[in-house]
Amino acid sequence: MDGQHSEKSQSDTTADRTSSAMSQNPRAAQRQAGTRGNPEGDAPCPASHRISSPISRSMKDLSCMKVPQDPAHRDKQAHPTTILLCKSRSSQAALMPKEHKMFMEEAYNAAICFKMLRDLNGSDPLHLKYIIKKIKGMAYRAPNLVLETIHDYLVDNPEISSRHKFRLFHVLEAVIEASNSLEEAWQKSFMQLALENMTKSTELEEVYQDAASDVLLAICRHSWRMVAQHLETEVLTGVFPHRSLLYVMGILTSNEAIFNEGEKACWEEQLAQLAVKSVQFLNTDMWSKELLLALTKPDRTHQEQPPEKAFLFIYYGLILQAEDNSTTVRTHLRTLLDTSHQWPKQREGIALTIGLAAARHLDHVWAVLEQFGRSTPIKWSLHSFCLKGRVRRALTLHLCPRCGQNAEDLQWKWASSTILLSYGQMAVRAKAHILPWVDNILSRMVFYFHYSSWDETLKQSFLSAVLMLVGAVSRNEGAHSYEFSQVSELLDCLMVLMEKEPRDTLCTPTRQQTIHIISSLCKLRPPLDLEKKSQLLSTCLHSVLALPLLDVLEKHTCLFLEPPNIQTLYNKTSSALDQLLQSFIMQSPTTDELHLLLSHLYPWLASEKAQERQRAVDRSTALLRFLSHSHSLDPKEDFRRIGQLVGMLGILCQDPDRAIQQSSVEGLGHLYQLLISQTARAAPMVNAQAPKQLSPASVDGAPVWSSGDQKTAPPTPPEMTFPKDHIFQLDSSQVIKEVMKHLTKAELTDLIWTAIEGLGSASPFRVQAAADMLLTTIREHGAKLETVANLGRAIHLQLCSVCIPQAKEKALHAITLLAQNHTPELVATFLDFSVPLDSHAFCLWRALGAEQPVSRQVLAVLLAWLQERALPPGPRDGSPQPKDKPCPRSLAAMNMLHELQFAREFKKAVQEAFPQLLLALLAQLHYTLELHLPQEPHLPQEPLLPQEPHLPREPHLPQEPHLLQEPHLPREPHLPQELHLPQEPHLPQEPHLPQEPRSALEPQPGHEAPEAMPSPHSTSLEALKSLLSTTGHWQDFAHLELQGGWKLFSTIDTYPQGVSLLARAMVQNHCKQIKAVTSQLLPNLQSKEARERKVAILILTEFLYSPTLLEVLPRQAALIVLARSLRDPSPEVRVLSLQGLGNILFHPEKESLLRRQLPPFLDGFFQNNEQVVVQVMGTVSDVLHRLGAHSAAAQSLGVAINARSFFDDERDGIRAAAMALFGDLVAAMAGKELSSLRTQVHQSMVPLFLHLKDHCPGVVTQAKFTLYRCAVLLRWRLRHTLFCTLAWERGLSARHFLWTCLMTHSQEEFGIHLAQALSYLHSRHRHIKTWAALFIGYTICYHPQAVSQMVSSVDTNLLFSTFEDLKKDPEPSIRVFATRQLYFLQKVAARP
Repeated sequence: MDGQHSEKSQSDTTADRTSSAMSQNPRAAQRQAGTRGNPEGDAPCPASHRISSPISRSMKDLSCMKVPQDPAHRDKQAHPTTILLCKSRSSQAALMPKEHKMFMEEAYNAAICFKMLRDLNGSDPLHLKYIIKKIKGMAYRAPNLVLETIHDYLVDNPEISSRHKFRLFHVLEAVIEASNSLEEAWQKSFMQLALENMTKSTELEEVYQDAASDVLLAICRHSWRMVAQHLETEVLTGVFPHRSLLYVMGILTSNEAIFNEGEKACWEEQLAQLAVKSVQFLNTDMWSKELLLALTKPDRTHQEQPPEKAFLFIYYGLILQAEDNSTTVRTHLRTLLDTSHQWPKQREGIALTIGLAAARHLDHVWAVLEQFGRSTPIKWSLHSFCLKGRVRRALTLHLCPRCGQNAEDLQWKWASSTILLSYGQMAVRAKAHILPWVDNILSRMVFYFHYSSWDETLKQSFLSAVLMLVGAVSRNEGAHSYEFSQVSELLDCLMVLMEKEPRDTLCTPTRQQTIHIISSLCKLRPPLDLEKKSQLLSTCLHSVLALPLLDVLEKHTCLFLEPPNIQTLYNKTSSALDQLLQSFIMQSPTTDELHLLLSHLYPWLASEKAQERQRAVDRSTALLRFLSHSHSLDPKEDFRRIGQLVGMLGILCQDPDRAIQQSSVEGLGHLYQLLISQTARAAPMVNAQAPKQLSPASVDGAPVWSSGDQKTAPPTPPEMTFPKDHIFQLDSSQVIKEVMKHLTKAELTDLIWTAIEGLGSASPFRVQAAADMLLTTIREHGAKLETVANLGRAIHLQLCSVCIPQAKEKALHAITLLAQNHTPELVATFLDFSVPLDSHAFCLWRALGAEQPVSRQVLAVLLAWLQERALPPGPRDGSPQPKDKPCPRSLAAMNMLHELQFAREFKKAVQEAFPQLLLALLAQLHYTLELHLPQEPHLPQEPLLPQEPHLPREPHLPQEPHLLQEPHLPREPHLPQELHLPQEPHLPQEPHLPQEPRSALEPQPGHEAPEAMPSPHSTSLEALKSLLSTTGHWQDFAHLELQGGWKLFSTIDTYPQGVSLLARAMVQNHCKQIKAVTSQLLPNLQSKEARERKVAILILTEFLYSPTLLEVLPRQAALIVLARSLRDPSPEVRVLSLQGLGNILFHPEKESLLRRQLPPFLDGFFQNNEQVVVQVMGTVSDVLHRLGAHSAAAQSLGVAINARSFFDDERDGIRAAAMALFGDLVAAMAGKELSSLRTQVHQSMVPLFLHLKDHCPGVVTQAKFTLYRCAVLLRWRLRHTLFCTLAWERGLSARHFLWTCLMTHSQEEFGIHLAQALSYLHSRHRHIKTWAALFIGYTICYHPQAVSQMVSSVDTNLLFSTFEDLKKDPEPSIRVFATRQLYFLQKVAARP
């Protein structure tokens, strides 16, 4: 307490003395005249005056904290303070002159400053902080006044406490730093003050010494040379320097802000000279021991190294560098290495010392490190030794065998890290001398990388060492003349390091550092091979691009005490990756190298994750921007293989993420500029623009908004800044079109391949964008494309995975456009995967014929392929014949000609090509018969896709001219369970019948699709059928279908009959295509193929019966054609030609001869021999056919009566022959008004109707056909529906429809029909009897009154008996019908 009162008393006295001295000292007044200031001011310190050492900054902050206090000080009571000058300055200014006023202001300020210096002895931390702030503010306005006040305070109060002085030192440091200049007297005075207190021991220990040292450092800002001279004097005394001296020298060495420009090099030079002068101390044991003790002294914190220790490592290294004795150097280095390697700063310091020593003693330093690396502690620290050795060592040291560690282990655990850092420092310090040692150093680095215990410490040391080595080599101009053999092994280590990085975190700059190292290593010789370069690219890209979103990365750092700035870290890592790509292209400025780089980015551009796509497109755009503005590519290089890049970027222009869109558009713009530049093959463009950011950039150069890799939302609308080129002002579609204009055919093909590949993506936007790209490319440049066959095949493969209707439609439209110029190639390609035909392939065929001119060309190409047939086996002459196989494309063309007939797009083309198709299909049928193939084999081909059932096609059966549209019947309809009868009789409406099946090969309702593929023959036959049914020739189709004529095409022997029957049907139905077919078949008579000549002559001989033939081929011309065919090499053609020459057209006299033969033939009907009767009836039919238009009308009635009389003959053959003859007669008389014949026709309808249920299939067939022919003669309506019903319908619904047609068109013959039906109730054939009962039942239902008037009691009883029998019929529908008819018949019979 006494000491404190004494101090206060002295302070008061000093204040009085200071005031008195100032008032009587003119020099002091003059010195203070220029200073003004408000003692209460709180102006902040300018930034230019706030320069301080980062090491001392933590010490300065102690001024704001409460220093330790002893109990005496804590018990001290605060005394009230008073100010000497109590009057206000305003009152003094009113009484004094101006000069005296200035003096008094200075005195007042000095008094205020003095008081604040005295108050620094307080204990309140907040108050202390306030006082220090005030003093610093006053120092910036009047530094000299504050300096003088502090000096006087310290001089007048020498016994102040160390805590108080500690605070004064901080204030003094701030004041000196704030001064623009410092008088020499002040420099010497304060430097002496600092030197005296730097080594002083107090209860504050090092904190007090560092505060005094900071004052000396502040003086260095004004005169460092004087301070350095004093420091050197103190260091060279021979006694190991005090810690504070080393502290000051450490700050001077590490803080460049203390020196002016160029002065740092002078300090380093002086430091080197100091080291040279200190070499003598290495041989002093005491000095060396203290040095080693200071170097190994534990730090207060292991994360930061005190300045004095950091300087000591430098100082030690410089001394060893200056030492001439190599033995001394080795001894000291080994001693240093034998110290602990546990702490990171210690390892860095040791490495720095070794590196400085290596600048002059490289060989010896290498030897020391090699020796140290082979020492036992280092060997034990490596993990290459077996567990057995570890267990033995643990037992020896009495340790746990499981861990085997003690304090000694921790000392050596990271020794390999020190060695790695030492190698790096060696490279940095040795400079040019290091080049011959690079491979050796790299080999040791690789060794320690592989065999050290791997952890974060080793990883960071390895990276730091390699960075130092690579940096040293890169800065050396002679590096290009060396080849470094160990670079490849080092790159392998770096790839391993990248792969070991956590996939979901980014907490360290490891990736960035590794990529920088790889970039530098790639510039060294020898150049990397392609495989190594590819591995590096894959590893680096995956490590960076596959990182999660930045928000996810930040979540992994939320528990860190000092979390890193993820945004900055990621931006720097991405920038390093850009530099790597640029480094590769700079080392090899070729388009092949560019293609290699881009090929590794393509998978990431197609990633399903938005952040990966964004990162990849940013990297691509950055690379293109660099190439566009640096013009690095060799202008002699042919800029090619970029079609895939255009496709990828074009697809990404439609990415849902707007940042990806913008980056992709910019990338295409730079690519366009690059194309222009390379096409010009000239110097770089004069007006090349510097690359600009797509959006406002952050400090690190990365845009502040994007899809997940940046935090800030994009501005609305985003202000994009592009280079001032017109290409950057266009939208994405226009940019793509502009780029396409500069692509070659091969590049356009690559672009299309990329778009096709995108069709198979799982991302909807990619599929849609790829379809747009495909359509745009083909629309703009489809005409000049090549290899379209492969493109068409690829589109087919991808089409099955396209689920977006709009995208699929655009892809098919692209095929339509492509077919405009490449129809033959596409047709040939599509044929390869069209058997079996799947739905996607059929869509492609429809797209192929979407335009009318192209559809005609498609059919022409298919017909051409149809004729590319393999030679069938030759005649069997006993020699072995090769087993020829049909051409796959020929058979596929056959199949497609069949399928396309049902496509809406080919409807008109098929109709126009009917003559060619008819002749080609008939020839193809003959060819398939020649092959002797089995009926249902699998076609010899490899389908590209799994087999699918036939496609549902657009139904189309031509309608009968001038008739209402008729629905069509299925082949096997389901029978109704009940027959619902109307309550009131009326004529039924026409039943709704399902449409006729399109192809016999297609599965019918209720039937599963056949597993086996249809044979070529059956496919050809179905194609012929569908050709007739889809082109309006259904009458011709009906003739063959109702007669069972299609089976004639099943064998080679009956084939001519089938062709003749078809041609005859065309003549009898007055086909409008006869002239066109005739014109088409005439050239076929000269064909090299015998089958084509055969088909042509067969049709021609039948067409001779048509008057229309003469409009195309006059009689004389027909004779010439037939006569020429008599010389045909084929015997069949010659025979057919001879038959044609016998036509009545060329021999009119035959007409009367044939007519005279008819009566005898009619008499032959009554022969007992069934075969004779059948042959006679057939001869009469043939005579009627030969007479043709000159048919015997006079004998027609007799022929009709005789033929009708045999409809119910007991002999099946005669019944069938009679019905066939009656039908031929009806066909011959078509168009002639013969009332007598019409009567016969009406009377034959019920027998024919009932014989549809005849037990003989031949009779049923002839009954159907003749009934149809009679309906044609009688001009029934709905003849097409009638044909379908006769051909395929079964059951009560079909019978009801047939009954309706008969009764509707034959109301005048109602009685005759009913009587005929009643007579058939006596038939011995159950089915005919049943059918007759049904006929009568329908009649009773709809015409009860008429039936009751015409039916006798005998007939009524017969009906009752018949319906009773039908109630026992095995068919349920018949039983139900009979039950209801009995009830109805009873009601009818009961009527009066």
